[in-house]
Amino acid sequence: MVGLLVVVLLSAPGGAAQTLPPPTRIVSLVPSVTEILFAIGAGSKVIGVSSYDRQPREVAAIPRVGGLLNPDVERIFRLRPDFVVVYATQTDLRAQLARARITEFAYTNTDLAGVAATMRQLGKRLGVDSQANRAADDIERRLQAIRSRVAGRVRPRILLVFGREPRALRNIDAAGGVGFHQDVLEVAGAVNVLTDVRRATVQLTSETLLRLAPDAIIDLHYGDQLRSIDLNAERNAWNQLPAVPAVKTGRVYLLLGDEFVVPGPRIAEATEKIARALHPDAFR
Repeated sequence: MVGLLVVVLLSAPGGAAQTLPPPTRIVSLVPSVTEILFAIGAGSKVIGVSSYDRQPREVAAIPRVGGLLNPDVERIFRLRPDFVVVYATQTDLRAQLARARITEFAYTNTDLAGVAATMRQLGKRLGVDSQANRAADDIERRLQAIRSRVAGRVRPRILLVFGREPRALRNIDAAGGVGFHQDVLEVAGAVNVLTDVRRATVQLTSETLLRLAPDAIIDLHYGDQLRSIDLNAERNAWNQLPAVPAVKTGRVYLLLGDEFVVPGPRIAEATEKIARALHPDAFR
């Protein structure tokens, strides 16, 4: 899904059409798109980012404007943007931008192919087509290389967990059969145990986890969790379910980093890390 298109032609003297220049003052409330903007050569135009942006390092010096649930509308307008990246669900903010005649780009989390597609789309709208196409091509090449590496190997049944209570197996959030995580597992040479559940996120109980009986578990930790994480304690939490095949065989993999949950330019790197955990022999 894309943002509202604005009219890009003005009447010039004599009735000729004049193309408006690309936006020069961009605010992004979406961390994955912020990373994309820098990756395609539009980072110098970014004047505001969300409260949750961490990458690239340059965002540390850029004003924060809230996030999905708490956008700081007053601050956004004070920055005088001419292009704002929002979540498609931020209907109130989008209405205010429309009234102010500020161009928006409405973002929706999609599948893995959507990362490169978003790069190309933004590149065209921001006047950085060449860099955007190169960045998108690079991601697609890297993903294809991972596919080739793991081709022909036994595909383990995987549970990918991206949220749970610290040191406990409560409130477990796992990747369902829709969205970029589903695609990442497929590229990495795995089968998602929740592939038939047509949702991006599935909350599991211990009983359901026992029934699913995954061969391996990918347990993701990211964001503020990284400041105080005790790796041994988090790994040992899975010992509460010794009957699960992944636990029984020691195939619980703790992976750390925002790249696993931010579908942006680092998604190929994240996919390779998962593939290496599941198929280490393919990368020797």
